[in-house]
Amino acid sequence: MGGDDGILAGARRTFAAAGMFSLFSNVLILSIPIYSLQVYDRVMSSRSGTTLSMLTAIAVGCLVVHAVLEAVRSRLMVHVGLWLERVWAPELLRRAIRRGPEGDGATGAQILRDLGAVRGFITGPGVFHLFDAPWVPIYAAVMFMLHPALGWLTLGGGVALFGLALVSELATRAPLKSAGQRLTVSQARADEYVRRAEVIEAMGMLPGLTAVWAADSRRTQEMLAVGWQRSALLAAAARFGRFLVQVAIVALGGWLAINDQLSTGSVVAGSILLTRALAPVESLVGSWKNFMGARAAYGRIQHELTRAPTPRTTTALPTPLGRLTLERASFELPHLERPVLSNIELDLRPGEALGIIGPSAAGKSTLARIILGIQCPTRGRARLDGADVATWSREDLGRHVGYLPQNIELFPGTIKRNIARMAEPDDRKVIEAAQLAGVHEMILRLPLGYDTEIADALRNLSGGQRQRIAIARAFYGEPRLLVLDEPNSNLDAEGENALIRALMRARERNVTTIVIAHRARVLMTVDRLLLLREGRMDMLGARDEVMARVLPQQAPPTPQLKSQEQAPPAPQLKSQEVRS
Repeated sequence: MGGDDGILAGARRTFAAAGMFSLFSNVLILSIPIYSLQVYDRVMSSRSGTTLSMLTAIAVGCLVVHAVLEAVRSRLMVHVGLWLERVWAPELLRRAIRRGPEGDGATGAQILRDLGAVRGFITGPGVFHLFDAPWVPIYAAVMFMLHPALGWLTLGGGVALFGLALVSELATRAPLKSAGQRLTVSQARADEYVRRAEVIEAMGMLPGLTAVWAADSRRTQEMLAVGWQRSALLAAAARFGRFLVQVAIVALGGWLAINDQLSTGSVVAGSILLTRALAPVESLVGSWKNFMGARAAYGRIQHELTRAPTPRTTTALPTPLGRLTLERASFELPHLERPVLSNIELDLRPGEALGIIGPSAAGKSTLARIILGIQCPTRGRARLDGADVATWSREDLGRHVGYLPQNIELFPGTIKRNIARMAEPDDRKVIEAAQLAGVHEMILRLPLGYDTEIADALRNLSGGQRQRIAIARAFYGEPRLLVLDEPNSNLDAEGENALIRALMRARERNVTTIVIAHRARVLMTVDRLLLLREGRMDMLGARDEVMARVLPQQAPPTPQLKSQEQAPPAPQLKSQEVRS
């Protein structure tokens, strides 16, 4: 199903072995028509029981070996399926995850389903029809040896069935391809609805969403039905064609036998050979839909693997100090008239804290992703200690950064694993991060504490508690760069106090920190403020100076806290939000 550099290239030897087993298996199956020929032409005329016993023993032995070879061949294909999962599933998962920041997460998830489709075809019966199909001409050649007329009839029947397979391909390709694309979108939409179940139930949106999804699904199913009906019709035609050829071969053989041009045993042997010769072709017609689906899935996987990933360094860079530089970083999307970000220039010293403010859709979250190297800027660079973060090995860089996105996502596994970023947890560091985020006591109250499964805990965790667990994850280890996007959006006063203490502790550790926020209180911990407006730097300066210009009142004093002290009350501002 692919070229030399395809995902199946590493299984060439296994496929070659399976092909060799198919060779011997198909040779052995010739024992049945040969056995029939000998019984009818020799044993019946000689009435020799000994000859019959010997022929029967040989035939049974051939069938036993044939069964063993078939079992081994099936086992080989199962091993290929397991090998595909073991070797390619992790790589495709990495690519699917990295497609997420590009806004193409649905397509990324489809790649994993495509691998399952290819594996399912390889481990199913369809692949064996491909192995057996090359034997159709050989069986036809044996039929020619019995009588040329039988050979031509067999060859004609095989060509006719193969023609039906081609017609099936042409008739079903377009509707099945279109339906497959729509089905992918529909499944992604349904998954999104399930994730947003709380909002849907709260506001009674279910009837409207169900109607929209059902209408789209109905159109998809109609396309699938067209493809399936055509495929079923052609499969029925193929079965009729094979039965017709079967009747024709017996009739032709009988006529030749009447005219003393063929023996009775040859008629029986020819009928058996014809069945064996046309079975792979008929099976291919019947499983053509599965074959085309697997081939399309294989093509999508190959296309994904040919996409050049962002080149990343393999050199183990030293632990960064935290010097962050943005060199005229810009980011554009093809469907937007104006850039999401335009010519952003920053230079943060190690340990410096920057607050980013601005209206919605100003580009704040996009800037955070560029700083972390999650998204590559269209122009310009983001550098950490002089190294381009976009080309820094993600596994290496990830150890040195902490990130809290706007949308809090906790992963299947224990709370301890989640705080430890799904790696092997260091209990001391996990507890330290949880204490820093002020979530340690809450975790201890759970049934199994840190070993509580997230799936069990989520039912009892508020949005603020989830956010504090995610904050602990960001602080886990010894990050040199922290990027927190709306870290206090779900926090109550206690949680916000813990967040401010954690940010002050980060300053004591000389951690470079970037905080994106609308609520003013958490911004008291930063040194400078950047005001973004429509993707451009509208203002950048000392926190008090920018706050005084953005909010016409006295800016709050810099808090003088120790990391374990109570955070001060919020400053007496006219508005609790920083707005441009």
